[in-house]
Amino acid sequence: MTEDAITTEPVFWPLAHGRGLTLGPKAVVMGIVNVTPDSFSDGGLFANRDAALEAALAMEAQGAAIVDIGGESTRPGAGAVDAEAEQARVLPVIEALARRSDVLISIDTYRAETARKAIAAGAHIVNDIWALQRDPDMAAAIVETGAGAVLMHNSRDRALEADVIDDQRVFLQRSLALARSAGLGAERIVLDPGFGFGKETAAVNLELAARFGELHALGRPLLAGTSRKRFIGHVTGREPGARGAGTAATSVFLRMKGAAVFRVHDVAINVDALKMADAMLAARPQR
Repeated sequence: MTEDAITTEPVFWPLAHGRGLTLGPKAVVMGIVNVTPDSFSDGGLFANRDAALEAALAMEAQGAAIVDIGGESTRPGAGAVDAEAEQARVLPVIEALARRSDVLISIDTYRAETARKAIAAGAHIVNDIWALQRDPDMAAAIVETGAGAVLMHNSRDRALEADVIDDQRVFLQRSLALARSAGLGAERIVLDPGFGFGKETAAVNLELAARFGELHALGRPLLAGTSRKRFIGHVTGREPGARGAGTAATSVFLRMKGAAVFRVHDVAINVDALKMADAMLAARPQR
């Protein structure tokens, strides 16, 4: 698909608890709340329920339509966390947020057990960094709960195709096949190319961004998760907490290439940047 062919036609994304979200016409921002002591840029900031809840509510006020809550750091070299510890971190936050707000809640987990409990606690979306390929029960858990799914490409711990887009296709088509075999409808799936996850060089991430439009061939809405990633630091020279502007630049670029959802730490700057991107897209001559 060429850039000129990219559209912002509405696609309805059905989610748990009878909720849903229209993707396409306007960029959707997903705020990140890591309830962890060791995440790469905000570890420890939201490590207790009250701090995480206030952060989530602030993100909603700044324009986030979704808040993504995770209880295990996914940075390279992070210590492993078992399901019990993960759930002890995230479930109280999800329960409290669901009581206080109507914001959509995403659970960042690759464990089916955590996904089920998080949806029961009030979450609407499962954000799986292994795209159904780590826990064989995950697809069934998403089907049973009626959740929406974000399936992320992950380059870690496996042999890769030589071409960055070919590797995306091979990995994500495998995940889509797992979804089909479990009865998980394509309408419930958003795909994430997984910037930074095993993509070790800035060059690989920049090529993935430059060729992002090719991913529309997979047939599902796309999420961009570039926030504060190392390749932004490589280009800007900034430390993780100072990469908000660099992230916003990637958000605008990827919106112009058809990304629908943007997972970010710095909500306000990305909301404003994406409003400008949407205005520019709306100003395109009608064909």
